[in-house]
Amino acid sequence: MNILVLETDPREMTVIQKAVNGDDNTVTPIASSAQAWQAFEGGGIQFLIADQDNTDLSQAQLIQRIRTMQTVEPVYILIISSKIPDGVLIPKGDDYLIRPYTAEDLKNRIEIAERIISLTTRLTEANQQVESQAAFDSLTGFINRAGFLRQAAGELERSRRASMPMSLIALDIDNFKLINDKFGAKTGDDVLEVVAQSIRDKSRPYDCIGRWTGDEFVIALPGVIGADAEKVAGRVIAGVRGTRIEVPNEPPLNVKVSAGVASIMRITSTTEVEPIIQSARQAVARAKEAGGNQVYLVFL
Repeated sequence: MNILVLETDPREMTVIQKAVNGDDNTVTPIASSAQAWQAFEGGGIQFLIADQDNTDLSQAQLIQRIRTMQTVEPVYILIISSKIPDGVLIPKGDDYLIRPYTAEDLKNRIEIAERIISLTTRLTEANQQVESQAAFDSLTGFINRAGFLRQAAGELERSRRASMPMSLIALDIDNFKLINDKFGAKTGDDVLEVVAQSIRDKSRPYDCIGRWTGDEFVIALPGVIGADAEKVAGRVIAGVRGTRIEVPNEPPLNVKVSAGVASIMRITSTTEVEPIIQSARQAVARAKEAGGNQVYLVFL
């Protein structure tokens, strides 16, 4: 671990280096809060030892600035200070040492800091993993509705800035409720997985794909308009149509899908992604009214 040390007294620095010596740590000495701030902005710093007496720590309000900055990794601060007169508080940190202290005292504090940083880092990683898992649908592996809305909104904004068009495809499995009711949830899940695989195979690797709800899927296609988006939807439908799903004591199921495409050529600062999604879903309904297993295209 890289330990940033804000210290101007050579003797104090020697004590600190002795406390760290022999561990899997490196010491980066700095002489001012400005240098410390620059190091934090560069990233990768999790531990700061700061001498309040011999530096500009308090005047520069460094700790307050660190506490308000957005960092990926947790930051632990150990303040070294002289005895404080009654009624005077040292700046808030995670821990502090009052002079006089020994190298062993400091070494113990560093070991405590390392354990806390390690535990906090693991907790942060675990929370990030939970958040990531919560954004995905466990059956299909696609992002869920909330995740799709966020990503599609980002794609819409990027398309607006680049003056590019955008299309959105909504897909709905024909007669899915009848299949689910007749053959059970396991067969229904098999159908969903088959459709998801076809969508994955027929889309571009970087397309934003989500499971909207139940048997509905959505695909955001930045830079694609009209007939080209219609072709993508047609490829998905053809891929699903060519797949047969085995069911007990019954002929194999021939699954069919309907698709709606909403294309928008001119994206403005007031354009929002949800109305585009609803237009695509309405287009799906039109495709089903026309017999299903086909694409219906609308321009916005």
